[in-house]
Amino acid sequence: MKILSSKLLAVTLSLAFMFGLAGLVRASHPTVELGTAENFAILAGTAISDVPTSTVIGDVGLHPAAGSAITGLTCAGVTGTIYDVDGTFAGACEVEDEPLLNIAKQDLVTAYDDAAGRTPVTTIATELGGQTLVDGTYDSDSTTFTISAGSGPLVLDGGGNPDAVFIFQMDSGATGLVVGPGSEVELIGEAQACNVFWRLNTATIDTAAVFKGTILALTSITVADGAEIEGRLLARNGSVSLINDTITVPTTCVAGDSDDSDDSDDDTSTNDTTPGFPNTGFSNENSTDDLWKLILPAGFIVGLISLYLVRRNRAAQHKQ
Repeated sequence: MKILSSKLLAVTLSLAFMFGLAGLVRASHPTVELGTAENFAILAGTAISDVPTSTVIGDVGLHPAAGSAITGLTCAGVTGTIYDVDGTFAGACEVEDEPLLNIAKQDLVTAYDDAAGRTPVTTIATELGGQTLVDGTYDSDSTTFTISAGSGPLVLDGGGNPDAVFIFQMDSGATGLVVGPGSEVELIGEAQACNVFWRLNTATIDTAAVFKGTILALTSITVADGAEIEGRLLARNGSVSLINDTITVPTTCVAGDSDDSDDSDDDTSTNDTTPGFPNTGFSNENSTDDLWKLILPAGFIVGLISLYLVRRNRAAQHKQ
């Protein structure tokens, strides 16, 4: 009976540590929170230019430059609101809101710094085309990342976890990301574009590329003709330039392990399909993450208690 009790406690100990470790893995790599910048498909500092006509599904904002530095974009091509600091962008979809833009830029800086500070970092080859990567934070073994069509798509594999987060970091002052003509970023294993982040100095996306993720650029972002982007072009200090492209803010991002995913989808859709009201930075998608934060300490506490009981049981056996 004592042997059976000891084995039962040992099994309990193993299971407890497994749950604790699972909680640690799940909670150790959270997404990058964008705050009020979340609803912006484009956010820039000095200028936004477009060689008509691009399609932008989401909001557009420019700060601190004047609204007159937004050229080429039209209200017909933007599903959301075009925000400026002084009301000098001509169009019915324009809203002058300097305080909002100031907060959004501050949130962008916070997100940029968050992504820059993520560890551990795995160094990988400069050429991302042809690679399949899992949840993690990556930098390059040179001064840039490249994605070339001839090398194949960059495949980001969520491993069945829709909360998988992919962060690419590039500290070089050179162009940190060069996406070649016709190249592609592909998402599999329930990976989502809303959880892919590119933190770098500048970025260029070439003709007809298919790109996923949010670019957090220190300076400027340049997109050539006919690119399709599911993500965001967020430039802290520089410009964003487009040529007949399609930029779509991710609107289907859902947290994993939710029993009421339909309700979650409805909440997300309601929030993102009403243009002109940027996200407050709070989301009901954090409920699953909060659950794992509870599982993590609970698992280790139960494990420690089980370990104590096992040792006490063994000590009692030795005395006998």
